[in-house]
Amino acid sequence: MDGFFRFFVPTLAAALLAGLSRADEGMWLYNRPPRELLRQKYQFELTDAWLEHLQKSSVRFNSGGSGSFVSEEGLVISNHHVGADALQKVSTEAKNYLQNGFYARALSEEIPCVDLELNVLQEIEDVTSRVSLAVPAGLGPDAAFKARRRVISEIEKESLDRTTLRSDVVTLYQGGAYHLYRFKRYTDVRLVFAPEQQIAFFGGDPDNFEFPRFDLDICLFRVYENGHPVRVSHHLGWSKSGAADGELTFVSGHPGRTDRSLTMAELEYLRDVQYPATLARLKRMEVLLAAWSGRSEENARRAQDDLFGVQNSRKARDGGHAGLYDPMIMGVKSRAESAFRERLKSHPEHAAAAAAFDRIAAAQEVIRQYRLRYNVLEAGQGFSSELFEIARTLLRAGEERPKPNGERLKEFGEASRPSLELSLFSDQPLYPDFEILRLSDSLTWVAEQLGFGDPTVQKILAGKSPRARAVDLVHGSKLQDVALRKKLFEGGAAAVLAANDPMIELAHLVDAEARELRRTIETQDEVKKQAHAAISRARFALGGTDSYPDATFTLRLAYGMVKGYDENGKTVPALTRMAGLYQRSAEHKNRPPFDLPTRWVKRESALDLNTPFNFVGTHDIIGGNSGSPVVNKAGEFVGIIVDGNLQSLVLDFAYEEVQARSISVHSAAILEALEKVYDAGELARELSTGRRRH
Repeated sequence: MDGFFRFFVPTLAAALLAGLSRADEGMWLYNRPPRELLRQKYQFELTDAWLEHLQKSSVRFNSGGSGSFVSEEGLVISNHHVGADALQKVSTEAKNYLQNGFYARALSEEIPCVDLELNVLQEIEDVTSRVSLAVPAGLGPDAAFKARRRVISEIEKESLDRTTLRSDVVTLYQGGAYHLYRFKRYTDVRLVFAPEQQIAFFGGDPDNFEFPRFDLDICLFRVYENGHPVRVSHHLGWSKSGAADGELTFVSGHPGRTDRSLTMAELEYLRDVQYPATLARLKRMEVLLAAWSGRSEENARRAQDDLFGVQNSRKARDGGHAGLYDPMIMGVKSRAESAFRERLKSHPEHAAAAAAFDRIAAAQEVIRQYRLRYNVLEAGQGFSSELFEIARTLLRAGEERPKPNGERLKEFGEASRPSLELSLFSDQPLYPDFEILRLSDSLTWVAEQLGFGDPTVQKILAGKSPRARAVDLVHGSKLQDVALRKKLFEGGAAAVLAANDPMIELAHLVDAEARELRRTIETQDEVKKQAHAAISRARFALGGTDSYPDATFTLRLAYGMVKGYDENGKTVPALTRMAGLYQRSAEHKNRPPFDLPTRWVKRESALDLNTPFNFVGTHDIIGGNSGSPVVNKAGEFVGIIVDGNLQSLVLDFAYEEVQARSISVHSAAILEALEKVYDAGELARELSTGRRRH
């Protein structure tokens, strides 16, 4: 890793300083697309009709990730690792769909998913003026936060009542703008196809974020309404030839979060405080889950999705953290901030922006002081348990719902209620032994972090060891019963507190302190939000508004070339071929994690081994883009984003075009595998034609 950063960072600095005109940079808003940039660089006209079709073909997985409609009867494609949560929840000890795969040959065989919500963006409305007017200048941070929360809740509720669409006000430019996003919600989603995890994640952790790559990282679902497959007016046509080297392509997906517009004070906090703490926690969890998985096949199945998520997050954050330590990356950002602050001295009309940087630094220092207790008690890191999350949700729902909508915690607003109830009343399987494992370890971590003698720690442990306390809490709780959850939810605070459930009692025990910590952090976030808004106004006034905001897990458009790169003096081609899959497996003597599923071994002779498998491009992506469709200029599906390469892990903080690449599965490989490995010709036909044979 260190050698890599020494090699490419000088080129990163050059790319950063070169500007947008020379780079395929940007996670662009659909209501502010990069029309002129595409016209100048690629002579491509981005029309309203093209944008609307791609927007309404794009799908957000509320569990995290992206996808797209690929047939008129509600067929949705995403990644296997995006669908892993759904696969895990419908699997049993006898049928491990996450590991062994699944194919429904008829509609009647499609498996209903548990608590899976898909969102499709319908409209965007700029509500910045209304939000800003509701928070007059001069309000203190606490009062300003409450005023902002109140008006946002009003906007969301009014929109939901008027349109019935999911309505979320999204903060952009760190508080410089507010847009209302309206989504069509789908909650009857059924599993259609998944390959074996071994081919979806071929090469395992050693090949994760690496290229060349050979992964069939796909999963297919079908959306239903009123018991029948939904008929959609927008879905992507399928390109059989797929992406070609040197071709302009587009990515439409939901990047989760980037930190490119943060100040140096905020980046230094990430580098020195947040990332080290997060990585230590992830590495601890990885060891715990891996050791427990090794004890039995059933343990491994139960922990499979969690372990993959932890390993993936750990590797991604290791790469991002390394970027924060690099003097070239931080140097470019530091010089840019200093230059902007110097420029502000000549513009007294932007005095608020000039003072904003120091206000952000002061707020960040307060957050630093409270970070540990906040993470432990409010962010839930001290209580790693599905049952605890259920208990806290019931407890707070009972307290929040009687309040006026605009005064509630955000997650309990009326606009959020349908999604909240879908999650709360999920009948996902809960395994007591797995709950005890995770909760006992997190309670141990609480004692380590806060100190065994801390009064709150003593109350949490109640005179017992962390494991004994976890055993009592898990075995004593009745919250596995969905019917009981519904009864308590409807009964309100009195019913919840009278339930005599130890997990609810634990949530209640820490709730007052947790709420106060949340209030403190939210107040400081409000300080930062107002400061960033001042900075954004100054940037817009002095440099124009033709820019994109940091990622917010809402739909964005990226563009780039299918293009290889040079690494360690060698050229890495843009595309891999199916032949390379078998070569890589043979190099490792077919040993894990480079072993091939049996059906892939048996069907090798049937395949066209020259078929493109995975490919890379210069698209600007980040976590959350997994499962995003890659389309050509005609708007046809040519691939699906898997993740990025190792060099892309700094894209959280800065775009780099020399070596950073997106990684995708090629559309031709998907058809080849379905037809010749999985005998799923009907499914391949539906993808190719956009229609299901009746």
